[in-house]
Amino acid sequence: MATGLLLSGTIAALLTSVLPAQHQSSGGFEDPPPDKIVIKVATVNGSGCPQGTAAVAVSEDNTAFTVTYSDYLAQAGGASAPTDFRKNCQLNLLVHVPQGFTYAVASADYRGFAALQPGAKGTQRASYYFQGSPNTEYRSHPFDGPYDDNWQATDSTDWAQLVWAPCGVQRNFNINTELRVSTGTSDPGAVSFMTMDSTDGDISTVYHLAWKECPQS
Repeated sequence: MATGLLLSGTIAALLTSVLPAQHQSSGGFEDPPPDKIVIKVATVNGSGCPQGTAAVAVSEDNTAFTVTYSDYLAQAGGASAPTDFRKNCQLNLLVHVPQGFTYAVASADYRGFAALQPGAKGTQRASYYFQGSPNTEYRSHPFDGPYDDNWQATDSTDWAQLVWAPCGVQRNFNINTELRVSTGTSDPGAVSFMTMDSTDGDISTVYHLAWKECPQS
């Protein structure tokens, strides 16, 4: 994926809004700004997202964006390579926000498929931070074998604990996701794996945005 490539908004089916329909003047949730946000991918790095295998799309109502993966798989056991047990993807996003507004990621929905042998373990983990900010939010979701099904994990943050983008300053937003699989007490000759994708490309990661107006200078 080329640096700074603005990706088309072709993946919108799974996008939903986490904001109320009406504006709240009491300092709580705000309606999304009328102008569209623009998200450009500054860099995409990681063993879980080789070049050309991750795409970003923004919803029409500016309240969510989606990342779609096509080659994000961690596995252990059998003939798996020693480095296959952990895969990650670091997204560095340049978010253009309409003047006078700021945003935060209120929640994230992760989806994939896992086939874990009895005794095997899998973990989905994500961290979120703005460039130059000391505040990093971490979330982890464990899965235990036997497991042979689609999986879903949701990270959510209370309004009071949201980490907001600085007003009036352009700071890139970083999302680092990770899948880990270990054989645990399972038969080491049997393969266990987790993916954050699907064979038909329908599985996406959806990030829901919260908005508020910046203080008047």
